[in-house]
Amino acid sequence: MQIASTVVVVIIALLHLYFLVLEMFLWEKPAGLRAFSQTRESARASRVLAANQGLYNGFLAAGLVWGAFAGASGLGIRLFFLICVLVAGVYGGLTAGRKILFIQALPALVGIILVIL
Repeated sequence: MQIASTVVVVIIALLHLYFLVLEMFLWEKPAGLRAFSQTRESARASRVLAANQGLYNGFLAAGLVWGAFAGASGLGIRLFFLICVLVAGVYGGLTAGRKILFIQALPALVGIILVIL
C-alpha cells in the first residue's frame, strides 16, 4: 500500500507543478486561457494574482515531493500537504468552479486514504 500511496502523492505533486506552469507562465497564453476559460482581457487583469496562486501550488508540490521521499518519517508531511490540497480543492470547488472538486480535492482525498491505510 505504501508504493500506491507514494505514486498517488507524486502524481498529485506533478499535477500541482502543472498548475504552477499554467498559472505562472501560461496564464495569458492559449493553453492558460483554455484551461481557465478566460478571455485575454480578464487574464491580463488577473495575471499577478494567478502567478501568486501558481507559486502556492509550487509550494504544495514541493511539500508533497518532500513527504513522498522522506520514507516512514514523511507520513506526517504527506498528510499535512494532502490535507492542504484537499482544503484548497474544496474551497476552490465551492467558490471558483465545481470541477476543482474533481481535479484537486478528490485526488487529495484518495491520497489521504491511501497514506492512512
